[in-house]
Amino acid sequence: MTAPIRVRGVSIQLGGQPIVVDVDVDVPAGGWVSIVGPNGAGKTTLLRAVAGLVDYHGTIDIGGESIIGLTPRARARTVAVVPQDPIVPYGLKVLDYVLLGRTSHISRFGVEGARDLAVARDVLQQLELSPLAQRPIETLSGGERQRTVLARALAQEAPVLLLDEPTTALDIGHQQEVLDLVDELRRDRGLTVLSTMHDLTLAAQYAESLVLLDRGAVVTAGTADDVLTEENLSQYYGARVRVVRDGGTIVIVPLRSSVESDELDRHRVVLDDVHPHVDTEAGSGRHR
Repeated sequence: MTAPIRVRGVSIQLGGQPIVVDVDVDVPAGGWVSIVGPNGAGKTTLLRAVAGLVDYHGTIDIGGESIIGLTPRARARTVAVVPQDPIVPYGLKVLDYVLLGRTSHISRFGVEGARDLAVARDVLQQLELSPLAQRPIETLSGGERQRTVLARALAQEAPVLLLDEPTTALDIGHQQEVLDLVDELRRDRGLTVLSTMHDLTLAAQYAESLVLLDRGAVVTAGTADDVLTEENLSQYYGARVRVVRDGGTIVIVPLRSSVESDELDRHRVVLDDVHPHVDTEAGSGRHR
C-alpha cells in the first residue's frame, strides 16, 4: 500500500486557543518530512491530528482516504505513532508491550499467532532489544524504553510512521542507530515518515524536506538548505547560530552571545584553512 500524506487547511484549537493555523503539508509515499519549529509552535498537535487523535478543521488524507473515515482498527493498520511521552502499563514486559503493536492484526477474540511473535522478535532484534525481551519496562533506561516504544510502532507494519521527537532520550550512538533503522525501513518497505524534531542537525540529515512552524503556522518549507538559514533560525528561534555546510551535510552550531563579530571572522578564517570546502555563514542573528 502506498500512503502519501496530504494535509490541507488544517486548523486546531485547544481550550479556545488557536494552536495550528491553516497548515498545508505534503509527504510523498515513501518520503520523510520533518516538522521543526520553536517550543509551542504546534508541531506535536499537528502530528496528533494526522494520527487522528485530536479534532481539526480542514482535510487530512492518507493514501487518498480521509482519516476521519477510518475505523480505529483500520487507522492502526495505516498509521503507527511513536509519541514523545508514551503511557506504558506498569509491570508489562518488553515483548508483551511490542506485541500490543499487533493488536489490529489479530481477530477480536483471538490471540497472537506465530506470525505476530515472529514480527515482534524480529523488530526487537533490529533494535538490539532481544536480551531485554522479558524485562519489565519500568526497569529500562530512558533510551531502552524509547527504543521499545519504537519497536511497538514498527510491529504494527503500518505504511505510515509518525515520530514525535524520537531521539529525545537517546545518546548519540542510539540516535544514529534508531534514525538509520527508520531510514532503512523507509527505503526497504516504502514507509512514509512524518516526524517532529528539536535537533535541527539530525532533521537536516535524515528528512528529505522540512516544514518550519511558528505560532501554529507554516512560515517556510522546502529542503534543509532552504529552511535552515541563519536568518530563519534567528527570526523564529531567537537563536544565534552558524550554519555549516560540508559535502551536502548541514550542521547547526550554536554561538555564545558574548562572541564578538571579529572573533567570528577569525574563527571563519581558521575553519576555512582547515576545511576549505566548508561553506559557512556568519551568525548575525539577534535575540528577540
